[in-house]
Amino acid sequence: MITINHFINGKYVAPGGGEYLDGFNPATGEVFTKIANGTAHDVQMAVDAAKSALPAWKAMPAEDRFRILNAIAEGIETHIDELALAESRDQGKPLWLSKSEMQRASQNFRFFATAAVQFASESHQTDTRAINYTLRQPVGIVGCISPWNLPLYLFTWKIAPALAAGNCVVAKPSEFTPLTAHLLCEIANKAGLPPGVLNVVHGLGSTCGQAIVEHPEIKAISFTGGTATGKHIASVAAPMFKKLSLELGGKNPNIIFDDADLTEAVKTSVRSSFLNQGEICLCGSRVFVHTGVYDAFKSALLQEVVKMQVGDPFDDKTRVGAIVSKPHFEKVLSYIDLARQEGGTILCGGQEVKPAGFENGWFIAPTIIEGLSAACRTNTEEIFGPVITLIPFETEEEVLEMANGTAYGLAATLWTSDLKRAHRMAEALQSGIVWVNCWLLRDLRTPFGGVKQSGVGREGGWEAMRFFTEPKNVCIAY
Repeated sequence: MITINHFINGKYVAPGGGEYLDGFNPATGEVFTKIANGTAHDVQMAVDAAKSALPAWKAMPAEDRFRILNAIAEGIETHIDELALAESRDQGKPLWLSKSEMQRASQNFRFFATAAVQFASESHQTDTRAINYTLRQPVGIVGCISPWNLPLYLFTWKIAPALAAGNCVVAKPSEFTPLTAHLLCEIANKAGLPPGVLNVVHGLGSTCGQAIVEHPEIKAISFTGGTATGKHIASVAAPMFKKLSLELGGKNPNIIFDDADLTEAVKTSVRSSFLNQGEICLCGSRVFVHTGVYDAFKSALLQEVVKMQVGDPFDDKTRVGAIVSKPHFEKVLSYIDLARQEGGTILCGGQEVKPAGFENGWFIAPTIIEGLSAACRTNTEEIFGPVITLIPFETEEEVLEMANGTAYGLAATLWTSDLKRAHRMAEALQSGIVWVNCWLLRDLRTPFGGVKQSGVGREGGWEAMRFFTEPKNVCIAY
């Protein structure tokens, strides 16, 4: 049994209320961690530690912040195997996938370590014999709340730029998957991060997360998670005039035209549909296929999907691991039942799986459904599991209307050999990200985020550094 305590002022600290939550291994259904159940008292301790550490961290030369953050990146690389094992036990994903995500976590720290020494102020000379320059100063104490689907990957995606910009952080990982964030704190200590600069509190969103959002000395909130939770956070934080970055849900279209490279489209669509059990906000859960290639695409896709091994996360052949929690497992199954009620035909999957040796785990076979209208609940509500729908279309106008016909607008994937069509569609799709003939090909310098109910603001590159700083214009006449 692993005990996960808060990390406050450079030390692991038991919860003030003495209460712990059960942490489950999704592949076995067994409790294997005890997680501190934080309260407003614990958050206050973290804020006090951050407040004490802020003046020195804010004033530290960027070169020194670079060295510390780069050392954290190297520490993650040194412990990739240990971190990946912990991630798979905590989240249920295949170990091979966890290892790639630990590499990305290291890259996040290395990228923003270099950003610390490259981020610069701007100046503008005017015709009135004056010069304006814009200072970029740290916000102060910031709150970072990360989700359970890519635990360390997205945890570092938030805290690395916040620290690089000179802020102190009060962070909360998901109560479902806190283990790698817990282990990261020890790496940060060994890298020389001063006490109080990074504080990690654990617990429920309704108590611990709420205390972070409503704390008056936490000046900015970066949150990744569900749209309903994002709305609540905005309702609390906006009247307090906090800066907000909300990366929320998605119901992403994957559009295949009749001139697409079908072999590559099928291969990539298997990944974009079912990677990480479909528990990625960028997964293409609505697959629109031109009628001219619908049957061929469907047949080829089914041939690949039925071969996907579901089960043991530590088997290199496994392609679909366990669903993160029992409540989410039940939610995904309920949407498959809904699809049947709405008239959908299950082409493959559609049921839970009980792999040998993991009969008590939470596994769902990769599921493909056809025969549903684009406007039904199955096609407009986020499922966030290994479930996709196939929808035929005839024209650009028709597929654009269907693709844009949800409350979400995070990512879209487009498959075509027609360059003009690619540009037309990319411009017209209501989405923060459009991938053409690829998926999840990421450049950390680019802005990341969505439109409509997929979020507010952007992360990544200078966008993140701007979010975690306040601009101050200084005008000098000469």
